[in-house]
Amino acid sequence: MGRRKHRPKRGSLAYMPRVRAPRPIAQVRAWPAEARLGLQAIAGYKAGMINLFMIDDRKGSPTAGQEINIPATVIETPPLVVCAIRLYNSSAMGLNAVTEVWASELPKELSRALNLPKKYEAQKVIERAEALIKDGKVADIRVIACTQPWASNVPKRKPDLLEIRVGGSSVEERWNYSKSLLGKQVRVADVFKEGEFVDVLAITKGKGFQGPVKRWGIKILPRKSDEGRRQVGTLGPWSPARVMWTVPAPGQMGYHQRTEFNKRILKIGSDGKKITPSGGFLRYGPIKGEFVMLAGSVPGPTKRLVQLRRPLRLPPGAPTSPPSITYISTGSHQGA
Repeated sequence: MGRRKHRPKRGSLAYMPRVRAPRPIAQVRAWPAEARLGLQAIAGYKAGMINLFMIDDRKGSPTAGQEINIPATVIETPPLVVCAIRLYNSSAMGLNAVTEVWASELPKELSRALNLPKKYEAQKVIERAEALIKDGKVADIRVIACTQPWASNVPKRKPDLLEIRVGGSSVEERWNYSKSLLGKQVRVADVFKEGEFVDVLAITKGKGFQGPVKRWGIKILPRKSDEGRRQVGTLGPWSPARVMWTVPAPGQMGYHQRTEFNKRILKIGSDGKKITPSGGFLRYGPIKGEFVMLAGSVPGPTKRLVQLRRPLRLPPGAPTSPPSITYISTGSHQGA
């Protein structure tokens, strides 16, 4: 008898069901439990990719100490506005929001996303929140921040709302820090530094309704197949007498939420003209203000909102010092 052939399944079942994301903003389902005081995430808009040369500072790398060429993704990060502070208590069913403290002055464009109250007594809400903290009824503190797309090259006026956890060693310390940020702007340099690693959360590029060959990577059937070629050879056995959910089937492809771990920050800058290619990024244009440059690619198309979170599982021995960049290519992406 010959050796039985083994072929792994085409496509991963780890992300089933493959349905469209409910909204174009990724939902952060986990936050790192670290004692460092500060916000644990920032957000920006994906502009495109460029090439650069840097000195390889990875320990044990075959090219350690040499100049290497790597691709990088540029994310434009206009400052976030901290609009509110949300307090949570802990229960058997998880975290429950108990109260919110909103800033007295908010961006006027926020009315495009929320119905802002005309009269709001912030001092009474702050006193109630401090009483809850004093009684030990607050387990977690997060801030509600909004983006400023009008400060970037994204053609829209409606801001995107995000909930960001505040890290710290105690609830009182995190509350005082959150109060100092209420109504103010937070820049990417206030949260991250060059050389650090981040987790990237975004919604991937949507590809619509696709067949099983493109969606799952199955083999195209031989030429003489009766029922067609771009389909599965069999839907399953006689027993069980039903089509299993593991059978590759056509359906939605793309526009899924994905998280990519441990992307290194290569550069944080305030002048986007220095890294904008000649003629601007394709389908985006020039970088107007602050930006972040990450090693490698990130999920999503151009102009998609990308969230950068502190890493959940940082690899041991990862370099933390700022990288030594020797050259950034700003050649035209227009083919000129």
